[in-house]
Amino acid sequence: MRLTVVGTPGDRRVTLFAAACARAGLAAPLVVPWRDVLGGRPLTVEGMLRIDSPGEDAEANALLRGPGDAARIGGGARWYRTFLDGLDRLRPYPSFADVGDIAVMFDKRASHARLAAAGVPVPPALGPVGGYAELRERMAETGFHRVFVKPAHGSSASGVIALQAAGGRIRAQTSAARDAEGWYNSLKVRAYTDEHEIALLVDALAPDGLHVERWFPKAALAGRVFDLRVVVVAGEPTHAVARTSRAPMTNLHLGGQRGDLAAVRAAIAWDAAMDVCARAAACFPNSTMVGVDLLVGVGMRGFAVAEVNAFGDLLPNLTGLPGTSAEGRDVYDAQVAAYLRTSGEVAVQG
Repeated sequence: MRLTVVGTPGDRRVTLFAAACARAGLAAPLVVPWRDVLGGRPLTVEGMLRIDSPGEDAEANALLRGPGDAARIGGGARWYRTFLDGLDRLRPYPSFADVGDIAVMFDKRASHARLAAAGVPVPPALGPVGGYAELRERMAETGFHRVFVKPAHGSSASGVIALQAAGGRIRAQTSAARDAEGWYNSLKVRAYTDEHEIALLVDALAPDGLHVERWFPKAALAGRVFDLRVVVVAGEPTHAVARTSRAPMTNLHLGGQRGDLAAVRAAIAWDAAMDVCARAAACFPNSTMVGVDLLVGVGMRGFAVAEVNAFGDLLPNLTGLPGTSAEGRDVYDAQVAAYLRTSGEVAVQG
């Protein structure tokens, strides 16, 4: 028995999934490069398909956004259109994740609306915002003095702005920086207090689409704000990481650190938190894995879903939560096991 991965050869996700297949007694998965999918080349697929991240493939990135520095910010609308075309090529094949679900998860406006319609707690959204002037108008109308401005089709917090404006003062925190070529992701969260500079950034991002929502004040752990990345496999929250930071963005690649999950579990209503994550994942019922970014409110009270992630399972060296079906297994082992349970197939070494 053999599975197929659409991804980037050599990418860590692909390697970890292949290792999980080997542990389950499956043959090494066939890898179909994203550049082949996006470039219209013939595809060879065997068995169930796992659709993974385009990753660090320079050729795939150029096909998605056009030529240029991979670290640049912008081009999200083109990226999304090209990505959807690639997903359409994969639609005929049975897959771990429904291509329609993936498409919605990569549109923050659509995913927020789907979650809200299902009663999943999410931060209130401001609605469409076409630029900085309109953003400030909408903030004044709603009374939202603190908001998160997110590129509609972004990932890894690229271009995300945590914006505060009150009493004539303004402050924006973001990993975006500017050089002679334009805005790029610096991988370092910095603060801007010059309104002209902030307006330039928002207006540079706006043509690709923006999703803006009220800032949800996060709880703190050992002096650092935190949230949770929870992986839901086959409807069950199986893996979780507490991500802590001194900045509003907790992403590990932006300087966030893994926190004390045991301390978080002891401090919050854990079962209620996991229920929120399961309900969020249930909004994407045809996807075996959904990564959920869960916000925990100040005082360890209240929850809200910040993001849902189609490729949110890159959590190496993490085993499943005690008492779950994934206890002792990593996120990829859990997904392979879920496939074997639902397919009714028996793995044979080969």
